[in-house]
Amino acid sequence: MLRAAVINDYMRIVRHVADWSRLDGKAELTFFHDHLDTEEAVTQRLAPFDIIVSERERTRFTASLLERLPQLKLLCVTGTDNWAVDFEATQRMGITVCNTASVMAAMPELAWGLILSLTRGIVRDDRAIRAGRWQTRPSMSLQGKTLGILGLGIAGQRMLEIARAMRMDTVAWSHHLTAERAAECGTRRLPLDELLTVSDIVTTQLVLSDRTRGLLGDRELRLMKPSAFLINTSRGPIVQEEALLAALREGRIAGAGLDVYDIEPLPLQHPFRSLDNVVLTPHTGYITDEQFHVFYGQSLENILAFVEGSPIRVMTAPYSLQAKQRMVDSVHLP
Repeated sequence: MLRAAVINDYMRIVRHVADWSRLDGKAELTFFHDHLDTEEAVTQRLAPFDIIVSERERTRFTASLLERLPQLKLLCVTGTDNWAVDFEATQRMGITVCNTASVMAAMPELAWGLILSLTRGIVRDDRAIRAGRWQTRPSMSLQGKTLGILGLGIAGQRMLEIARAMRMDTVAWSHHLTAERAAECGTRRLPLDELLTVSDIVTTQLVLSDRTRGLLGDRELRLMKPSAFLINTSRGPIVQEEALLAALREGRIAGAGLDVYDIEPLPLQHPFRSLDNVVLTPHTGYITDEQFHVFYGQSLENILAFVEGSPIRVMTAPYSLQAKQRMVDSVHLP
């Protein structure tokens, strides 16, 4: 019988969001709830398994790791894109990779939660009132302010829709965004430097790639207003971490809302944990009940189809816009 591992189930809920009994007689299933930091530890744990179900990009499947997993036949990753898998290696080694759809509304909702937490001082006031204080200082209204959106894909367009409801002005930028496309979406394209200069809030809705890694560094952060906030719910390395820490410590920007980090889980002694002008969430932008039912319901379907000899949702590259749009449009929530 095939052996299957579900890894990085931090919240111990994956067992309950899909009917895994459908694998009875086909595959023996094991759940792991911790995160392993070294390739050696991952290898020792996963070497016996034929099938691995991995949550998003929590574990990097490099060529060197894959070569140490001789039993691996099927790698199921959740979400529509994944930059943590070496696809050249999986194809060379005959390992099938399958993905799932995503509920794209989830991440923009959290991004707006971070925006409101910062601009209206919600976390600050919660801490103050628990400490016996009352009103401490005024907050910032969003009406009339400018939201700068980096990336105007599916998530970026959701951010734009909500900004309209808040009666905000909006501007957008990405490497491929044209002025015509921005106008179609109801906003304006600006050069990156100009967007950073005029925006009261800058939010990242970009895929991590060679072009976006380190996109916002010291020079870019110095263009932002001292009263402006930065929101990153995309990927940690899009923003250069040391540059952001310096900007926050020196008060060159008002604050940041972060859901993603260079190292995850965030180390216990990380300086972000000690800054009072930062609101932190543990990479939960996409983690909702609805999302997990899609992720693991479709992962189960992927395993069953593979066992029956007809793989579905096969993934051969980190990112496919056509596949993302098709799968997002076809999602039916329970």
